[in-house]
Amino acid sequence: MPRSTNIWAAICLASLTGLMFLVGGLMLFPLRGAKPPADSADPWTSAQVVQPADLVKEIQNSKSADKPIVVCVGFRTYFKNARVPGAVLRGPAMSPAGLEELKKWAQGIPRSAHLVVYCGCCPLSGCPNLRPGFVALRDMGFKHLRVLPVPNSFATDWVEKGFPVEKGE
Repeated sequence: MPRSTNIWAAICLASLTGLMFLVGGLMLFPLRGAKPPADSADPWTSAQVVQPADLVKEIQNSKSADKPIVVCVGFRTYFKNARVPGAVLRGPAMSPAGLEELKKWAQGIPRSAHLVVYCGCCPLSGCPNLRPGFVALRDMGFKHLRVLPVPNSFATDWVEKGFPVEKGE
């Protein structure tokens, strides 16, 4: 092989190796402020999750100005049967009409308000309402937006565990 071919082969190999290290490094150490990948299952961070027992304490112990506003983005039937005390229904967020209702309702709320969004219609992994509702509120600029995770259903993860509920319209 001529010497110039060996040099070009070495340059190509070095370039390819460098590119592989660059891509691998970005995967291990993402850029600061980068958003989760588009195919990420959850649009919220772990800091934006409030556990049921903690939410109950916040609702019971907060002064009215600090009390979180809890919004259910699920279905009316489930909301009527049992809901987080003081929660309002705006949804279902899976439908364009439900999402518009949520956005219209949220327009009048200060962006500094403490908002907690939940659904609970089905297992969280396949919930059609929570992610669109959360994203809509996040994109409206709410600074203290959190999600109440309901891994199985509201009945299993809230009601059966003895947390307080309201019922009816």
